[in-house]
Amino acid sequence: MRTFGTRPRLPITVLAAAFLFNLGQGVLRPSMPLYLQRVFAANYRMVTLIPVVFGLGKWIASLPTGYLLNRRGRPLMISGLLLIALIDVASVMASNYAAFLGLRARGGVGVATTAMVNPPAAQRRGRAVSLLLISETSGLLVGSAAGGWLYQDAGVTSPFFFEAACMGIAAVAVGSWAALPTDKATAPRASQKRHALGEVLRTRGVLVMGVTNAVLIAIQTGTLVFLFPLYLFKRAGLGPEAVGLLVSLGVFGRLVALWLGGSLSDRWGRIRVLAPGLLAYAVLLGSMSLLTHPLLLGVWSFAIGAAAGLVAPVPTALISDLVPRSLQGVAIGWLRTMTDGGQIVGPLVMGFFADAIDLSAPFLFGAALLATTAWQCHRQAATMSVAVEETAVTASDGQGE
Repeated sequence: MRTFGTRPRLPITVLAAAFLFNLGQGVLRPSMPLYLQRVFAANYRMVTLIPVVFGLGKWIASLPTGYLLNRRGRPLMISGLLLIALIDVASVMASNYAAFLGLRARGGVGVATTAMVNPPAAQRRGRAVSLLLISETSGLLVGSAAGGWLYQDAGVTSPFFFEAACMGIAAVAVGSWAALPTDKATAPRASQKRHALGEVLRTRGVLVMGVTNAVLIAIQTGTLVFLFPLYLFKRAGLGPEAVGLLVSLGVFGRLVALWLGGSLSDRWGRIRVLAPGLLAYAVLLGSMSLLTHPLLLGVWSFAIGAAAGLVAPVPTALISDLVPRSLQGVAIGWLRTMTDGGQIVGPLVMGFFADAIDLSAPFLFGAALLATTAWQCHRQAATMSVAVEETAVTASDGQGE
């Protein structure tokens, strides 16, 4: 369940639904690549094509569902969660890879309905985004640790049934809270809609943050989620349970650093956290390709997760800083589209490098992307600071009126 901004205080049912959604997703992280290779004899490109079609389904559905969520938020979200559950059950019955691929694409459509857009208070924006990400990551942590165990001891199809159960319970949780409020201040009037996106994209720093988030998601899905378990399995010779454990260490590292990243960016400034965090992430990811010892891989997995968690809340918070309140809904919708684009392109590129060169190539290429992004953020830091100040002055003038 993806939330691109929320209020500092959240109903427990929102956090519970986010946890359950990601618990189910987390179980599939270490087990789906192994399932694909065992059942369909999938190569690396076939493995990484799964998140591509999943992201494509999300990308296609994001804009239509974004408009519908304001008016029919809760029923639409419940329908999406139940759709994912049905797709999971159907996936284990798929007799060939093409059918399985088509089902996972439809699952992406369901995921698109689980996004909520509510801009947080500016002074706590980083911490507010972190709070939802912590709930999501907690689910991923538990799910990733359990995924290898379920696959090995409860059957190769058990992770899919487990995710289906999580989605069903999450749908019940969604149904138990009040209908999601619409923030009229963030919804542009009909006369503004045609020009709102252009105005957002002309805001200094918005394009850089969109690309940054796309790069982060491309590496997350293309390298860490789908290729890292195979790296552990093939290069380090680890079994499914050990693979699940090391994947969960990365998720735990992300969980540890999420609140820190949001809090520090509120206190020190977004770019002062983002640029060094991206550079540290690049160094850790690139050096991962040199390791095969299980202990060192565990340490690196935790450290990479921590670096990813440190920077994860910052692009969303900074984009909300950069644009006026009346355009924040449009800006967050555009960021979600860029995020889904990264999920589509990243696995395609990483899978190609893994098959064409070596399984370590995606780690090195991801490190180069992160280093380049860190440099671009550093170069435009002053420009983005000016844009934030201008937005704050505009907001202050609007309140004075």
